[in-house]
Amino acid sequence: MELTQIRYFLEVAETKHMTNSARNLHITQPALTQAVHRLEEDLGVPLFAAKGRNITLTEYGKYLQKKLRPLMEQLDQIPEQLSMMVKLESDTIHMNVLAASGLVMEAIIEYKKEHEEILFQLQQNSESELYDIAVTTKLFYQSMNEKNSFACGEKIYLAVPENKKYSGKSSIRLADVAEEGFVSLLGSREFRYICDRFCHHAGFTPKIIFESDNPSAVKNMIAANMGIGFWPEFTWGSIENENVRLLEIEEPICQRDIIINYNRNKIDSRNVLEFYEFLVEFIKRRKKVL
Repeated sequence: MELTQIRYFLEVAETKHMTNSARNLHITQPALTQAVHRLEEDLGVPLFAAKGRNITLTEYGKYLQKKLRPLMEQLDQIPEQLSMMVKLESDTIHMNVLAASGLVMEAIIEYKKEHEEILFQLQQNSESELYDIAVTTKLFYQSMNEKNSFACGEKIYLAVPENKKYSGKSSIRLADVAEEGFVSLLGSREFRYICDRFCHHAGFTPKIIFESDNPSAVKNMIAANMGIGFWPEFTWGSIENENVRLLEIEEPICQRDIIINYNRNKIDSRNVLEFYEFLVEFIKRRKKVL
């Protein structure tokens, strides 16, 4: 199969109309029809069948479309990815922040006070490998690649309302709150995934009553006593609300590791390494304070 044949096939498979497809592709209809027939001959199977004035995909066509569409999407992304690789050679530090975003922003603000010339570009893409520095998280017992990496353990507490049920408590078993409503990050976030794992280990699936992709919104909902939620020790800091308390979780062990790693993507990686070392020390200092 040629790349042009694949593009023509996917266009026709999308519109299911030869004339419209030819117009979208800026070619004549006979040329498109011939290209599709040649692809069918090369593969030895019919890809389309007539349906009135239009056409429809055969089972072979549906299978081919399913296989080729993601491959073509990846091919189309290559120019943008190569462009990003070129940009990595600039003075901008590209970061992929999948965990502890608030803490990272605090570190960047502090760093910029003495390094105004350094620029930062942040993304949140678990599939991307095009970054200078990445901040991720994992369960404390999971293995990690120690090369160019730093790991810092963080205890996870349970934030609960200061009411009669929890008054006087300093710790709790996670199974004891199986019926409570949880305030949580969206499922795409790694912290949410880890917290769900804690609940499953305790024998239940958390009942989510509010979720957001914004950590600040989650913190505010917990602080407003709308539900209970997991609270990372130093990433989110202390709770400044007398009506909410943090309980240590007795069982299971609720802890994660914050992972910081860097890539040597640049000819000169001194700026990246300098900020990496600053970020590591920043987190170490924050943990000591707490």
